[in-house]
Amino acid sequence: MRKFIISINLVLVIVSCSSQKAKLKIEQKIQHIENGIAEFTTPLAIFEADSPKTQNIKTLSERMRHYKVPGVSIAVINNYKIEWIKGYGVIKAGSGTAVTPETFFQAASSTKLLTSIISLHFVEQGRFDLDEDVNTYLKSWKIPENDFTREKKITLRLLLTHQAGINRPDGGFSWEDGSIPSLIEVLKGEAPAQNNPASVEFVPGTKWQYSNMGYVVIQLLLEDVLGKPFPQIAQETVFQPLGMRSSTLVYPLRTDLKATEAVPHDAEGKAHDPVMASSAVAHGGLMTTPSAFARLAVELMRAYQGQSNRILSQAMVQRTFHPELDLDPNIFGVPIAEGLGVFLYGQGQNLSFAHPGSNYPGATCWLIGFPESGQGAVIMTNGAGGELLSMEILAAIKREYD
Repeated sequence: MRKFIISINLVLVIVSCSSQKAKLKIEQKIQHIENGIAEFTTPLAIFEADSPKTQNIKTLSERMRHYKVPGVSIAVINNYKIEWIKGYGVIKAGSGTAVTPETFFQAASSTKLLTSIISLHFVEQGRFDLDEDVNTYLKSWKIPENDFTREKKITLRLLLTHQAGINRPDGGFSWEDGSIPSLIEVLKGEAPAQNNPASVEFVPGTKWQYSNMGYVVIQLLLEDVLGKPFPQIAQETVFQPLGMRSSTLVYPLRTDLKATEAVPHDAEGKAHDPVMASSAVAHGGLMTTPSAFARLAVELMRAYQGQSNRILSQAMVQRTFHPELDLDPNIFGVPIAEGLGVFLYGQGQNLSFAHPGSNYPGATCWLIGFPESGQGAVIMTNGAGGELLSMEILAAIKREYD
């Protein structure tokens, strides 16, 4: 018995030492990233095997000050698991309240990836057909017909891939002070909404035009067919199954969560009240943490490998990550393709999927994953300069984890 106890203790000591070494190795990686941010990194450096060489290596805190970004939160994925999460800076300039892994950020347009995955879940359930005229599903409002839609109808596939011809709209979404428009008022462009109404500007399927309004149409499509508010659909379809407890499409946040919300800052580092609607949210209304959002990226990569099917089957994820069309490289500075609601780069062993996001007046998000290696990252900031800062951080993560 004594020998057995000694053996058990020895095993525990070995396991503990191994765990400590693993933690130390991860901490060293974090430090290398924090102290190895390269200036002026191009988007190409995130994807290419050989990143551009530079002599301008700075710390993360220095680059945050340069871009006037008060707060950053990072989650890194390795081997199909979230390896580490960490927050930097403060939720509001001058506040002294530190960013933590529990701080809520705006996912901005990265929300579109979530909307796409929800839509494709119900395609697999037989509730929608990717290539059916969406007006046959819509009940409370229809896409206005015009000469452009006479022969070619708008489908869910075209909406997901920004080929439906739906306007952007010009100037983004806005509304009269003190009043939030309903989803229908946004689509119709009626008061208190101040945006242009949804309209078709070219023959569907003939070109690519990024459209927030197209994803608002998808939101109504889901709500009309399923008979539930979109935030509830997201909760039941994705958040709950994946344990994404720090995620919501309901805004404003509950009173007990407001203290954990990162405040947006403009390019000069000045804090502003968030500009968020409580109705039209499918295009950019997700509030989450990098660690919670990374759970979705992990699930998609594991499903791609046939290791999970909690939201989508392997076949559907592979279909999602299959290029629908090639985009002009000048859009992101790299040759990139459009999948079903996600941007794609490379193929085979080098395939990556990503979706950036940026909300006015200053909140950004970057989600990226490499399904063949099980690596990826989610970076969220509360500053308009966070778009460029996130690219530099992503390149530093890539160099460390290659």
